[in-house]
Amino acid sequence: MPNRHLAAGFAASLIAVCAGAAPVAPAPLGQAESIIDSFYSFDSARLRAAMADAAQSMPQITYYQGWAEGGHYKVLDRQPCRTVSATEIRCSIKVRDDLIQALGTGYDVTDTFHMAVADGRIVKITTSSDDPPAMMEAFKWLRAKNPEIWTTGPCKDLFAGGLTPQDCARAVVKGFAEYRAKP
Repeated sequence: MPNRHLAAGFAASLIAVCAGAAPVAPAPLGQAESIIDSFYSFDSARLRAAMADAAQSMPQITYYQGWAEGGHYKVLDRQPCRTVSATEIRCSIKVRDDLIQALGTGYDVTDTFHMAVADGRIVKITTSSDDPPAMMEAFKWLRAKNPEIWTTGPCKDLFAGGLTPQDCARAVVKGFAEYRAKP
């Protein structure tokens, strides 16, 4: 039940107010939702602000945001973030993107954000995705056919400090289209 967390937070705040204490917000879930909102806004400054407590994750997640922007990620289905344990929140978002569309699989990907919680704050974020096997095959083909994309081109240092995630995603989309069109 998606509203269960909101109801629990509201009840905790109401009890705190009645007891004379400061209201208690469901901080980690609210922070998780804010991070997801910020990610899909494609505003990197907003994302960095939302991730203030997860500084070590910023390079990877902000790169991924740029990649998603360059790949024209469109949210199809966003379920509320959910608490998995006292130390983890997960947020799953189904997206349609240019990369998978270039492969013509008819598949839409679900990206999952795994957020580590400590002291009531999100302190680390990683992601996973259910990319179809065709995507890995296309990457393998593209790496062999156009290695310069990865060594000196827009995908240099892909997810490892690279500076052009939008250009990288666009280059990969183009390469995936070539992969699909190959005899």
